[in-house]
Amino acid sequence: MKNDISGDGAEGEIAGLKLIADETRWRILRALRPSDRQVGELVALTGLPQNLVSYHLGVLRQAGIVQLHRSDADGRATYYGISLGELGGIYRQIGADLAIPAPFAPSELPARTVVFLCRANSARSQMAEGWLRALTGGRVTVRSGGTRPTQLHPLANQVMAEVGVDIGHQQAKLIDTLTDLAPDMVVTVCDIAREECPLWPDVGARMHWSIPDPVAVAGAEERLTAFRAVRDSLRERVDGLIALLRSPG
Repeated sequence: MKNDISGDGAEGEIAGLKLIADETRWRILRALRPSDRQVGELVALTGLPQNLVSYHLGVLRQAGIVQLHRSDADGRATYYGISLGELGGIYRQIGADLAIPAPFAPSELPARTVVFLCRANSARSQMAEGWLRALTGGRVTVRSGGTRPTQLHPLANQVMAEVGVDIGHQQAKLIDTLTDLAPDMVVTVCDIAREECPLWPDVGARMHWSIPDPVAVAGAEERLTAFRAVRDSLRERVDGLIALLRSPG
């Protein structure tokens, strides 16, 4: 059961601060911030024992700050990722209480090129592309591609249109057609694409978001609900990506 760290006033803020201020949990969160990772990757990055990493992942999962996703490739690999919505709630609580401003304008962003990858380039990567283009006012050059592209899924177009983002002009394409972009960042949004390890020379940074495939959901209503959930999850992820792009580090 999820811990209550979203209480009113000082209690919620202090509970959230205590949860993430632990040195070990902070190191894990820092390692997870740019990319979803497996336990072994977290052990290698943090230098912490596996049992300690697993324990604190459990604490963070119980609080809803870290989420788990079993690989779409074969279900054997497990990815852990940050819930930016939950962390954002803690941040907003603290910011509102201390009146911390957080202004942002697209013109503040440095010029960057970002590529989103998945297997079919039909839904997740297309929605991520649409979000980043819309939220940055076109300041960031963004494209998407697939290791085995098919075509833009109509439900991806539909659910993005529901929130005022038009992706109807986007097309599925093979990643080989994008290699001349020399991207600053490549983001895989599909476990299969990540585990196929597509090569890309001279990439500035790579990250992975373990996003479940809404196309794989059975039932018309259930599939539409899954598309909307993925759309909203990608909005949070892209918001977080923009914050990373704004960071001087």
